[in-house]
Amino acid sequence: MRDASTVHPGAHSSATTVVAAGAVCWRMVEGKVRVLLIHRDHRHDVSFPKGKVDPGESTPQAAVREIAEETGYRVGLGAPLGTAEYLLPGGRDKVVHYWAAEVTDEQHAAAGVFAPNDEVARIEWVPIAKARHQLTYERDAEILDRFADRVAADQARTFAIVALRHAKAISPGEWAGSDSTRPLLPAGRKQARSVAPGIAAWRPRKIVSSTAARCLATVEPLSTATRVGVKDSDAISQDAYESGTDDIAGAVKKRLKKQVDAVLCSHGPVLPEIIRQVASQTRGGHRLDLRQYASLGLADYTVLHVAHSDGTLVAVETHGPTV
Repeated sequence: MRDASTVHPGAHSSATTVVAAGAVCWRMVEGKVRVLLIHRDHRHDVSFPKGKVDPGESTPQAAVREIAEETGYRVGLGAPLGTAEYLLPGGRDKVVHYWAAEVTDEQHAAAGVFAPNDEVARIEWVPIAKARHQLTYERDAEILDRFADRVAADQARTFAIVALRHAKAISPGEWAGSDSTRPLLPAGRKQARSVAPGIAAWRPRKIVSSTAARCLATVEPLSTATRVGVKDSDAISQDAYESGTDDIAGAVKKRLKKQVDAVLCSHGPVLPEIIRQVASQTRGGHRLDLRQYASLGLADYTVLHVAHSDGTLVAVETHGPTV
């Protein structure tokens, strides 16, 4: 595996750190990879689309918003490319989180003709080698090099499996019904609404949930945001896992075979096995220790990025609610 990364809200930052997010947007033009550069006349530089994270936003959510605002492209994120960290003129630290983001022909057509805005004077699609020479900052060139490595390995195009833990529910001791019927607390509903825009940044086309009420309620805001229906499944429920009747391996196998961005919402005891199955069923994943990605808090989620070309586990990242 060429790259594995972990991302946590607020990683590499303090209260005074400026956190931003963006992407290396790319598309295929006549069989060749082209990347998107933005020209900012007011700063006299050439860079990638990015911008500051607003209060209450996650970094993936901010990345897709900034790309849309600066370029007109409404993208879904691919795999992470790491961070660029530097000092601002006033002495504050800044960290920018980057992902790859493919612009499909349909998205390119939908964006129409680029209109200059307050941030960007013009945009340009260029080959990787040309982009490396045009970029103003060495830190951006390093991000581009990471993306170029993915292209060279035929691993630029990926799909994501999002392993999501349910949000905060009423405790078993305070609930008279069965465990599977425990509802979310108001704080849990707030967590579910908080994580939905971040997960939606990968444009999931499939949402699978444990049959437990707390899991189904957790993915409800995501389903609304993405307009993707929810499939409930005992295969990844805690009751089935504890009784030995689950089919986690089968559920993961199906998602890997379909190769579309998907969400699996389950429980704390079940998620390590979901992640272990993704690792064991992907190329190179069995060599990795992913325990840190499986120990998820309430409403946290791990995103596992798999290459379309050869099933390699390209990168892993973790996020959580911003409330």
